[in-house]
Amino acid sequence: MRRPTIEWQVCGHCNYDCTYCIQSKASRQGHPSDDEVTKFLAFFSSLPNRWEIKMTGGEPFSFKAFMGRIIPGLVATTSHKISVLTNLSAPNAVLDRFAETTYGRLGVVSASLHLEFASAEEFADKACRLRERMAADATLVCNSVMVPGQLEAAARAQAVLSARGLKFFPQLMKTKSGVFDYTEGDRKRLLPLVGEAPSPRQANVSPSYRGRLCYTGVDYFVLTQRGEAWSCRTARRFNEGYLGNVLEGSFARRQAPARCNYDICPCTVPANRGMIQGVGDDLVGNDLLGEGP
Repeated sequence: MRRPTIEWQVCGHCNYDCTYCIQSKASRQGHPSDDEVTKFLAFFSSLPNRWEIKMTGGEPFSFKAFMGRIIPGLVATTSHKISVLTNLSAPNAVLDRFAETTYGRLGVVSASLHLEFASAEEFADKACRLRERMAADATLVCNSVMVPGQLEAAARAQAVLSARGLKFFPQLMKTKSGVFDYTEGDRKRLLPLVGEAPSPRQANVSPSYRGRLCYTGVDYFVLTQRGEAWSCRTARRFNEGYLGNVLEGSFARRQAPARCNYDICPCTVPANRGMIQGVGDDLVGNDLLGEGP
């Protein structure tokens, strides 16, 4: 079952500076102006039917207008489901307000644990507090990058989160050209963390769906902070699949699905929203076991 979804990079700025971040420092800056926020909200309210707006960054909560205008605006002027990818570094009071404002409208909170900046224990405390304030039909998943040479720490973090009843969603580390080439020792350590043949609900291993019919660009697209829309993340990397600019009024979705031409799908969201032929067909409603960027 396809569920129309937009992944919106709300801002470039991030308050973390992880050594393994695939985004260049040059891209981790900037945000929409007040006028552009108004145009974004108008665009979302003009979309037919109900979509899921999954907001990413950077770190969305580091942008003042995220809680000041964007979240209240989406709730007040649209019927869309609201999701977010966040490192949970925002103060508890801000996260409490987010949960209260989005109550009944929240889809997925994909909480990213970055062990260079937060301990598993403090992260688990914040995640559990937020989960308690979310509606029962919303989902919280804790994702973490499997950093080479640091997989013992990842295993300890998994144990801490699992003991608190939190879903741990591992992600293989990506590079500009694909997936990191782990050493033989790290590959052995990855197996109990990732599993032997994980589904896109269980881990992000950035598989290839080449040749499969794909609805990205039709019922899913990636939107940047500058209003540029792309059919998917990989297409954007290769400067393909451009759909226009929503701020300039040139945006147009594809009218039909196309066969995937890529050897890597770095994001599990399309698969978990039923965009890829034969993948995620067993998903019902908001029953997500895993979620990652």
